Amino acid sequence: MNRIWVVGMGPGSEEQMTLQAREALADCDVIVGYTVYVELLKKLWPDKEYRTTPMRQEAERCRMAFEEAKDGRKVAMVCSGDAGVYGMAGLMLELAKEYPDCSLEIVPGVTAALAGGALLGAPLGHDFAVISLSDLLTPWEKIEKRLRLAAQADLSICIYNPSSRKRAGYLKRACDILLESIEEERVCGLAVMIGREGEYSEVLTLRELRERQADMFTTVFIGNSQTRKIGGRMVAPRGYRI
Repeated sequence: MNRIWVVGMGPGSEEQMTLQAREALADCDVIVGYTVYVELLKKLWPDKEYRTTPMRQEAERCRMAFEEAKDGRKVAMVCSGDAGVYGMAGLMLELAKEYPDCSLEIVPGVTAALAGGALLGAPLGHDFAVISLSDLLTPWEKIEKRLRLAAQADLSICIYNPSSRKRAGYLKRACDILLESIEEERVCGLAVMIGREGEYSEVLTLRELRERQADMFTTVFIGNSQTRKIGGRMVAPRGYRI
């Protein structure tokens, strides 16, 4: 049986890569992935073979991994963060029926909600939702509904892909939806370039967040009604008696 690891490589730094992920990457012959993520790994494993595709060629990238495995190579398909959180694990499993001689092992990783949350403090200490603002695969109307319902349910919210060059105003649009049921002073947070050069975090209000620019390397945190700024950090209390 030809083997493929679908590896969540974490947010970017070597220190935030799990031991299981490192072992899979060390053992494989070929690493397949999105160009930006592969460049990060070349510094750690310069002697590996690499296969890449740009953004929006995900199906081709997955089939590339399967074809390499069919040739008897041990393959790692890499994703940033966790492979099952906006990663390639689902698509690889969907395509696996076309390659019955290949076996898949999903290797978990540290997703941006967790790594960015650690930078900010403890913004996800209670129930939370993770929502992507990218409408490439999800209609904006559905994203709006999810934002609105998560706010009404008083969940902490972690937002992925808040803006891009083509979606420059999406974070402001999201904040306007949240402001329908959340006060302007709600504690929020930004985590930028997590685990990479230029890493930065900030605690701010929802009103201030609405005016901020963000990009695909930014993860946004919206507090629930109990979230507080404590010692400069963002904390969503679990509710323990103290």
